Amino acid sequence: MRILVVEDDELIGTAIARALHDAAYVADWVMDAPSAMGALLTREHDAVLLDLNLPRGDGLSILRDLRKRDADIPVLIMTARDGVDDRIEGLDSGADDYLVKPFNLDEMLARLRAATRKLGHHPDATLSSGKLSLDPRTLVAVYNNVECRLSGREFAVLRALLSRPGTILSRSELENRVYGWNEQVDSNAVEYLIHTIRKKIGHSAIRNIRGVGWMVDRDESHVR
Repeated sequence: MRILVVEDDELIGTAIARALHDAAYVADWVMDAPSAMGALLTREHDAVLLDLNLPRGDGLSILRDLRKRDADIPVLIMTARDGVDDRIEGLDSGADDYLVKPFNLDEMLARLRAATRKLGHHPDATLSSGKLSLDPRTLVAVYNNVECRLSGREFAVLRALLSRPGTILSRSELENRVYGWNEQVDSNAVEYLIHTIRKKIGHSAIRNIRGVGWMVDRDESHVR
């Protein structure tokens, strides 16, 4: 899942982005209101972590504008504004949850999972296609009864492929699922990640369609 982090404090933003990365999310981090508005227009993100006190704008204005466009993307406010009236205003403006700084990063991740489940997204649900399965709670993949734990980025690659079994994903599509905007990506990064996944669970788990991309086979046992 791709998360937009809107936070102007460098230390806090770094900690949040690292926590998201360690939990196998892709984090795009912006530090002011215009950048946040521009990012939200791309419609690339699955959820937003939104600070309220921002340079060149205000988080509540961003949230209200987002809801006027009927966007149902989950938004978690994270702010030092801790008054009851502040929380009421944030939730009434369309936030799905409200975190007061300082907060525990594990709690933030739990609230993020809860907010995405409300829309029918289940980031902790096991993905499966035939002989291949992936557990997001443990980052454990199983293929032909071979079980192993993946790194965060290996998990992100396999999750992208298992989310669309039978569909070929190109290098650029996989890079978009694995790396944030501000991260430098080596030209062979995706190939290397697929190599390490295959080494752990078996070469045939992921098919290479030469010159096009990669895919995992669809489970045909449920196709009529």
